[in-house]
Amino acid sequence: MKNILVKDALILFAITLVAGFGLGAVHEITLEPIAAAEAEAQQEAYETVFEDADSFVELPGFSAEDAAAVLAENGYEEDSIESCVQAVDADGNLLGYVINATDPNSYGGDVTLSLGVRVDGTVNGYSLTDISDTAGLGMKAKEEAFYSQFEDKQVEAFVVTKTGATSDEEIDAISGATISSTAVTNAVNAGLCYYRYLMDLTGGELLSE
Repeated sequence: MKNILVKDALILFAITLVAGFGLGAVHEITLEPIAAAEAEAQQEAYETVFEDADSFVELPGFSAEDAAAVLAENGYEEDSIESCVQAVDADGNLLGYVINATDPNSYGGDVTLSLGVRVDGTVNGYSLTDISDTAGLGMKAKEEAFYSQFEDKQVEAFVVTKTGATSDEEIDAISGATISSTAVTNAVNAGLCYYRYLMDLTGGELLSE
């Protein structure tokens, strides 16, 4: 009986070991395609918010921790900046920045977007890269009727209204999805806050390594 139990235990161990190696192999095989797909989606987001850019150059010395400190100093303690690239034209001139910002308070959790801001502070718009909200409600933040409200405006920060926008700063909330509307707007505002920090830091000049 004891030998049978030992044999069964060894068989179970072998099965578990083989399964573990198999899962590990599958993970390694899928890791590169997933990373490539994510990079492609991010590049598409950059091009969406900066159609006239010839290339996108990583911001030298970027630190998410430093960005978090900048946001916290300006009242955006819950938001974060994951990365930032410089949008550059064919002659090597800086057009502006694409800032990847996240707000954690959307109805479905985190909402992450790429925000395009020109050197003069004009918002080109945003491209959502991660949102898990309810279809037909918060997901309408992906629709032109909502995102176009941010485009071609120069403001320090946007505010959400449910009574009809009457100024450039005001954004009409998505009907039935004020929480999601506010989260997207907060992420945009966090990006604008970081943009102002970059302008103070760089004077609107292209940074290189």
